[in-house]
Amino acid sequence: MAQASARHILVSTEDKCNELKTAIENGADFAQVAKENSSCPSSRDGGNLGTFGPGQMVKEFDTVVFSAPVGVVQGPVKTQFGYHLVEVTSRKD
Repeated sequence: MAQASARHILVSTEDKCNELKTAIENGADFAQVAKENSSCPSSRDGGNLGTFGPGQMVKEFDTVVFSAPVGVVQGPVKTQFGYHLVEVTSRKD
């Protein structure tokens, strides 16, 4: 069964999400940006969500995690929780 590890940043607006993505693309540290901005409890661990399988996260999140290239920040990804930046850190298909 497929497994992936990912980290994310959760914010309430698409504009904020895009602003943070630009900062990361310009060299800001993902984990530090997560600690300072993410509203998810995972922010304490730099946005790290650990390892999980398909279907364990909401559909929109799942789709990105199991299709996006590893190590490339994706987003904004809109879910019922808000807007996410997602980085797949590893994946086994």
